Amino acid sequence: MNSKAIQDYYSDNFSHCYGCGRLNDQGLKIKSYWDGEEAICTFQPQPYHIAIPGYVYGGLIASIIDCHSIATASAASARAEGLPVEAEPAPRFLTASLKVDYIQPTPLGVLLTVRARAREIKGRKVVVTAELLADGEIRARGEVVAVKVPEELTDVEEKRR
Repeated sequence: MNSKAIQDYYSDNFSHCYGCGRLNDQGLKIKSYWDGEEAICTFQPQPYHIAIPGYVYGGLIASIIDCHSIATASAASARAEGLPVEAEPAPRFLTASLKVDYIQPTPLGVLLTVRARAREIKGRKVVVTAELLADGEIRARGEVVAVKVPEELTDVEEKRR
């Protein structure tokens, strides 16, 4: 695995996301790493990420799956284009659809691991599937449809700087 996270290759103008933005001081700072044919992310929930006593808030689980899947789409897209995962700036994607199935409650106080793979890459769209685990058990599954940010939005953001 690379020592730099996929999110570390995003351009500054696309690094403010609450979930994974390295430039968002109040954010979750989710980090994803490419490993073989999948991306892996770990996250340690804090006591304030509570739903009911002892368990993680479902919205946090959805956010982790979402941001990790978007990073997976970025890395998988780069690879499909013959670029290294470490391409700078990394291709940037936005969420078109997010579906999360909660399999069983996710305990607080346990390191979470998310594993994600690109199931389909077609044009600007990447479909990613993910599994969130705690204590070695699948707690949630997700599917994200990620869409590549259009060039005109990238150009607009860069012109603002």
